[in-house]
Amino acid sequence: MRILTMMLALTLIFLCAAHAGAQTPAANTPDPGVNPVRQIDRAEVRVTRVELQPGAVRSTHAHNDVRFHLFIPVSGKIELTIGSAKPVEATPGQAYFMERGTQHGFRNIGKTPAMVMEVFVKDGAATAEQDAGRPRQIRVIARE
Repeated sequence: MRILTMMLALTLIFLCAAHAGAQTPAANTPDPGVNPVRQIDRAEVRVTRVELQPGAVRSTHAHNDVRFHLFIPVSGKIELTIGSAKPVEATPGQAYFMERGTQHGFRNIGKTPAMVMEVFVKDGAATAEQDAGRPRQIRVIARE
């Protein structure tokens, strides 16, 4: 079921990245040059596109309100730190998995803007696993 949930989340990411124009910022950000743009916020999933200007740093933080979280660099050069691990250059298109409450931070180490998609699977997603034997329809939800 975890694989199915992750595949659904990845599908949502790429559909949302294609429709990245008309959304509004998620909230005021305390990190200069970091612009989170909320794309979907439902009971079961939240998707946010984060734009980072060159040199911008997203402070270390954790998400305690979700079951797990996928961090997916889309463009640019991003350094990602998860927990106490050594920072790594995050590969665009590679998904990085984090459990609830995992401390992490990231920064744009490039000379051009960078972009990350984040998918947060909430506790409400558990109800989707109950229908595992039935075919599913994927609904595309876009704010215009």
